[in-house]
Amino acid sequence: MRVDGRDLAAFKGETIHAAMIAAGIQHFRHAPGSGPRGVFCGMGICYDCMVRVNGKDNQRACMTQVKDGMEIQTLISKETGPKEPR
Repeated sequence: MRVDGRDLAAFKGETIHAAMIAAGIQHFRHAPGSGPRGVFCGMGICYDCMVRVNGKDNQRACMTQVKDGMEIQTLISKETGPKEPR
């Protein structure tokens, strides 16, 4: 899988959020007026882990299993905040 153009390794059955956290990516999107968001509940309730998967917006990273060839984009722009944790 690729996240923001970066190749990441993942295990079969692993969720997108697990692979991203293992790679050190903690911020998945930016909430207007509050700041960067990442995984909070880890079970699909809070919607803080939204990402773009293969061009489809607002997919829950904590509920979506990794598949070969997936293209993931965080929903954080350069104007609103960092893509990597500081």
